[in-house]
Amino acid sequence: MKKVFITTAALLSLSAYSFAQDVNKRIKQADVARIIKTLSADDMQGRATFTPGIEKAAQFIEKEYKKAGLKPMAGNTGYRQNFTMVRSTPGKLTVSIDGKAIAADSAFVSAAESFSWAGDKDVQIITVGPDKDFRTEYRKAFKNGAKTLLLVDPKFKSLFGRVKSFLGAGATNFKGKAKPPIVFVSGVFTGAINFEVNCEISNKELPLFNVAGIIPGKTKPDEYVVFSGHYDHLGIIKPDKPGLTDSIANGADDDASGTTAVISLAKYYKKLHSNARTLIFVAFTAEEIGEYGSEYFATQVTPDKVVAMFNIEMIGKASKFGTNSAFITGFERSDFGTILQKNLEGTAFKFHPDPYPDQNLFYRSDNASLAKVGVPAHTISTDQIDIDKLYHTVGDEFSSLDVNNITSTIRAIALSSRSIVSGKDTPKRVPKLEE
Repeated sequence: MKKVFITTAALLSLSAYSFAQDVNKRIKQADVARIIKTLSADDMQGRATFTPGIEKAAQFIEKEYKKAGLKPMAGNTGYRQNFTMVRSTPGKLTVSIDGKAIAADSAFVSAAESFSWAGDKDVQIITVGPDKDFRTEYRKAFKNGAKTLLLVDPKFKSLFGRVKSFLGAGATNFKGKAKPPIVFVSGVFTGAINFEVNCEISNKELPLFNVAGIIPGKTKPDEYVVFSGHYDHLGIIKPDKPGLTDSIANGADDDASGTTAVISLAKYYKKLHSNARTLIFVAFTAEEIGEYGSEYFATQVTPDKVVAMFNIEMIGKASKFGTNSAFITGFERSDFGTILQKNLEGTAFKFHPDPYPDQNLFYRSDNASLAKVGVPAHTISTDQIDIDKLYHTVGDEFSSLDVNNITSTIRAIALSSRSIVSGKDTPKRVPKLEE
């Protein structure tokens, strides 16, 4: 028995080595660097939704798909998955707290319609004191879906300014699905709060588009495996440090790195030409303003036909577990991660459960729309989000990335996904989200 065990282990190791050699040849670091450098260049202007920069990024992704030989998704004439949304742009905003007018630079709004408040009883007041986490509180406010006055301590002045630069520029919603307004005010307020708010909003219906291509499955064409990342970012924002003149939020890690992985994996699997299941490669739009691209995508596929979703988000630097490692959000919700780990046996790379459970990352990325309806849709990342000082800043540039880390992670995803792509393994469904 011992000899058989040793021989079997050696064969497993040899098999893993052979696959690793193949993936190293087919996914080249120089090409990875070329793609991510292009997507995060200044001439993309930070790839903000509804800007010329994101159009330029979409055209680049389309060219890469065409060179790889991908086909459009059913129903699309090209690689663009087109839809429209309503863009709501704030006009005049006046806020008064306890009879005192709030300065224009200390208030902004996220809203879809003009409105007026005068101490309305159905407005919830949330105070973000210096001991709270500003990001957590405003995400909570959006999730609650109620009219909200968010009072933010001046301690968060810098972050308040950054959030204002993209949230305050306007809200985006699917037609007829607008969320209640949230008014952000910076300052210290004590005791009973009396407030008056008047806000003017103008609306316009605008086009959006995911960029998606497929490799049809050879023996199981009606079963889908999705590889995704978002190609939008914040665009032009206020510099986050005094004296800085750079205002382009290049989004190299967030998420040009994930989009690069999607393109690289598309090329890899097209060259292999052996996938049993149909593979969908999609670059989502509008993640940064509400994950709208992935939300729309989820309405265009039948969830029961989606076997797994590999969403890739921020793989630009080593994870907290060191090099040759990444984490999987919602690891415990299905056996998706276990399957990936099994396929990497004999290699140096390891996948780990999400080390940041308090961040609720499983429902904060583009995997969420399909995960909510039971698809084993998980996000793969290496970002040390608790200490990442470049997140959503102008410093998220190509020069800050570890291209070797990005390449090794892409290769690991290619290796670890192979049994799902081949139809051998089918991850268990995740529990549907009850809202």
